[in-house]
Amino acid sequence: MSGTARRQIHIGTLILENGHHIGGWRYPEAERHGGHDFDFYRRIVETAERGRFDMVFFADYLGLRDTLDPDARSRQHNVAYIDPVSLITALSVVTRHIGLVTSISTTYSQPYDVARKIASIDHLSQGRAGWNLVTSATDAEALNFNRSQQVPHHERYQRAGEFVDVVRKLWDTWEDDAFLLDAASGRYYDAGKLHLIEHQGEHYQVKGPLNVARSPQGHPVVFQAGASEDGQRLAAQTAEAVYTAAQTKEAAQAYYRSLKAKVAEAGRDPASLLILPGIVPFIGRTEEEALEKQARIRQAVHPSIGVGLLSVMIGHDLRPYDVDGPLPDIPQTEGHRSRQQLLIDLARRERLSIRQLYERSSAFGHREVAGTAEQIADVLQDLFEDGAADGFNILPPYLPGGLEDFVDQVVPILQSRGLFRRDYEGSTLREHLGLARPPNRFSASAAS
Repeated sequence: MSGTARRQIHIGTLILENGHHIGGWRYPEAERHGGHDFDFYRRIVETAERGRFDMVFFADYLGLRDTLDPDARSRQHNVAYIDPVSLITALSVVTRHIGLVTSISTTYSQPYDVARKIASIDHLSQGRAGWNLVTSATDAEALNFNRSQQVPHHERYQRAGEFVDVVRKLWDTWEDDAFLLDAASGRYYDAGKLHLIEHQGEHYQVKGPLNVARSPQGHPVVFQAGASEDGQRLAAQTAEAVYTAAQTKEAAQAYYRSLKAKVAEAGRDPASLLILPGIVPFIGRTEEEALEKQARIRQAVHPSIGVGLLSVMIGHDLRPYDVDGPLPDIPQTEGHRSRQQLLIDLARRERLSIRQLYERSSAFGHREVAGTAEQIADVLQDLFEDGAADGFNILPPYLPGGLEDFVDQVVPILQSRGLFRRDYEGSTLREHLGLARPPNRFSASAAS
């Protein structure tokens, strides 16, 4: 073996209060009352930190998911979200190593506000903050922000590209050593190391500077989850890690090749962007036990919520159709185009009925893997080593047991195989992910 360190898996987890499967909250071992309890979230994040995860990720949604049916609406879980920015700020105080990532929408926020919030969290956490850039793709959210319908897909991504550019400029408005705090001379900062950004764009006008010092990471890590053509283009130009969904190894490999090629075309090193497919693990002492757990959680999905949420994900009202009949032809929507196509492809490829499709997609389209801890580790290793992933976003079907099982049973196997760290080797999220600290664009420009 050469002296080059072996490439290792990156592992994060997405925390939804009731787990990632829409039937998971009904599982007997699930904690159903933790959604507004800080101690519950603290326990979950401490579990992930004990497992030496790179980060935990908190999603957000700016409304109530419109499942089209009053019965389904009353049955859906994860509808009352604690504001994730507030949550990760609090969690930064009770954790020491793990990265803390929050979603914030570019569609219904302003760049200055986002730059300030995330830079502040990076300071408070000593360099562990990340921002998951989302573009908000539903009418239900639009109706809460003075709009009658969502912003068209292409426009959302155009705005998002300019938005992240402004945020990064703001993060660079102070150079690292700008603050002198020299009591003797009375100079608080070096005026030559403060930069106005004077941004005049198509969608945003921002003068700057940001009233927060440059953060420990220089730039907090930028994540994204878009998989449409517009989403991939934006990720290739701006993201440092991407959350994605792929139902098969072949689909994951194709996405990996496509996005890495786009990163190179954008003039970036493909290694500067990490691709993290979502995996929903059902872990048992035997494969049969794991499959029984998976079946039990799937059967807990009431048909009205299954059809309703599938309708939202696929962008078409499926209630009028026979639930045991085939998926009808679906027109393209302005919403989650990549997830819509993933589900249509799955239904056509495996000739699934609507019922079978919602059962298969009740983890929001992510791949479910059921088996022993050894079998789960085998799947992750195969995907990682065969060009399908740089790591994984672990999506426990229920909490807290679904995450505890992964940490206690799967992580030690990956560690024994030399595929995952036994302890943290750095202190910042960038160091966990092996990402370089970006130079300040203004000082770099002046020096060139």
